[in-house]
Amino acid sequence: MEKEKEGEERIGVFVCRCGVNIGGVVDCDEVARYAATLPGVVCVSVNKFTCSDSGQADIQEHIHKYNLNRVVVAACTPKTHEPTFRVCCEEAGVNQYLLEFVNIRDQCSWMHIWNHEGATKKAKDLVRMGVYRAKLLEPLEESEVAVDRNALVIGAGVAGMQAAMDLGDMGFHVYLVEKEPSIGGRMARFDKVFPTNDCSICILGPKMVEVARNENIEIMSYAEVVEVEGFVGNFEITIEHKPRYVDIDKCTGCAQCAGKCPVEVPYDFNEGFGIRGAAYVPFPQAVPLRAVIDLENCLRSEGKECKACIKACERGAIDFSQEKKYSKVKAGVIIVAPGFVTYDPEPRNDYGYGLYDNVITTMEFERLLNAAGPTEGHVIRASDCKEPMRLGFINCVGSRDIKTNVHCSGGVCCMFNMKNAILLKEKRPEISCYLFYMDIRAPFRGYEEFYNRAREIGIRFVRGRPSEVIEKANGNLVIRAEDTLKGVVRNIEVDLVVLGTGIVPHSDIEKISKMLKIPRAADGLFMEAHPKLGPVDTVLGGVFVAGGASGPKDIPFAVAQGSGAASRAARLLVTGKTKIEGITAASDESCIGCGLCVDACPYGALTLDEKENRVMVVGAICKGCGTCAATCPVGAMEQRHFKNVQVEAQVKNLFALA
Repeated sequence: MEKEKEGEERIGVFVCRCGVNIGGVVDCDEVARYAATLPGVVCVSVNKFTCSDSGQADIQEHIHKYNLNRVVVAACTPKTHEPTFRVCCEEAGVNQYLLEFVNIRDQCSWMHIWNHEGATKKAKDLVRMGVYRAKLLEPLEESEVAVDRNALVIGAGVAGMQAAMDLGDMGFHVYLVEKEPSIGGRMARFDKVFPTNDCSICILGPKMVEVARNENIEIMSYAEVVEVEGFVGNFEITIEHKPRYVDIDKCTGCAQCAGKCPVEVPYDFNEGFGIRGAAYVPFPQAVPLRAVIDLENCLRSEGKECKACIKACERGAIDFSQEKKYSKVKAGVIIVAPGFVTYDPEPRNDYGYGLYDNVITTMEFERLLNAAGPTEGHVIRASDCKEPMRLGFINCVGSRDIKTNVHCSGGVCCMFNMKNAILLKEKRPEISCYLFYMDIRAPFRGYEEFYNRAREIGIRFVRGRPSEVIEKANGNLVIRAEDTLKGVVRNIEVDLVVLGTGIVPHSDIEKISKMLKIPRAADGLFMEAHPKLGPVDTVLGGVFVAGGASGPKDIPFAVAQGSGAASRAARLLVTGKTKIEGITAASDESCIGCGLCVDACPYGALTLDEKENRVMVVGAICKGCGTCAATCPVGAMEQRHFKNVQVEAQVKNLFALA
């Protein structure tokens, strides 16, 4: 239907049934009839699926037929659907920012599923508010910026390495920054990987070498990103290079310096088991295979003139004159893959960890199982160096617990603990293994078969979170737990307890989050732009996440995310340019230069021009969050597309006019 033109606004309202998502609760035809009575509305249309090709064709047909200059779509959530309708409007000649999106699914039909009459009335209210706001919308334009063809990858675990390799193979130069002396990440410490029980380093080692051989990848190990400035396509990164006190051009990784070093400290690569010197090679397959000197534990830090490593090095590679250095690089995109850490049970002494010698974590058990570990693959007790005959594995330590972390580690620690029990049981069939669990979460291919394999070889599963672990005089431990499947409380005596610690964020994630302005979820890990449609994107243009830093993942999942992040980043690098959203903040001449909005901006998009005594907005950084507008004491800051008058129009028309 068509109405007589009122003013300059010619608004079309398009109501979506969304199958029965909306239409099963809201009377969409009644909403459309009501919309047709609103000022400025010249046509209405109801579609079963407005986001479909036919639905969008209907919008474009109405735009041309009725000469529309405003479009109101009443449908699902704008978070996923608004970009589709923006493009639809642009193709038909209507500026994409003259689209008003009304959410009558999430905010209406889904909220009031048992009140059809009330839901229909609310849908009318929402549409009315949208129409009055649409009358005040203004056309905006996107800007375009060039994209530097270099990429930065933070973290060289398996996800970061995969991302760097994919981008390097595409011909882009990649700066791969790793804070540890070697690339490889946590996977380098594993003995075997589930569910195939393949040798971990046998898989990872060739990939590490491949990364080092890629002429487009510049490895910056023993270095950290300390500052990031700029915006999508034009990031300037400051990298801190820690001194190795070893000339890497001369060093061959022979480890003669490590053999002569008189210092003995716990070997961090072996989770504190065994010892290393202050001079050491991280591990035999390290890349780069170069020594590093831990000056904090070196005798020289105590003022002693030890020259053991200098005398041992035949190539004269030891260089104590090295100092911390900084370098600046430019990149168009950043992939963040700093990995994760496992929960530390020592501060709370969970199940006696830190108090009882024979309570260890899964990662510590992993190093004991490893043939290249401190005990050459023999699992022994710390109290008497005897091999245990009865072991208890406890899942969900530091996860799924309101006292520590409520989140689940995504099936990773279930499988991790189970894998170690299987490896030990297959090596020594005579031992007894008890695995205490709340629920076994085995979601991916081969996991259920892996679980069945554990039961077949005699691993005993006890469903119930243990309440306590008690140490006996002989060093043995009694695990007290309710077996919820049998309805009895059991006290099971074992020689060794292994805690399946959950995945948690580490301090690097907090630091990177503040530096790059990446939001974090309730579990402290990075939050993706959209959990389903943007799993490797962030709200920051040109910044992507991969691996365990955005949630618990097994190795195949982490590798897939590394490739996914590289693919998303390559879209920008290939084109060499990107568009910047038109919804940004803006200041007017009433700005008094107080700087309150500069401090409040979560993205660092505002600067204070002291000469002009006015705040300037860097549009490429601004995300249009509106924080500055809410902070400004004089109303000089406004957010385009959400100006005060536009929002006020919605509020004033919340209730039907008489």
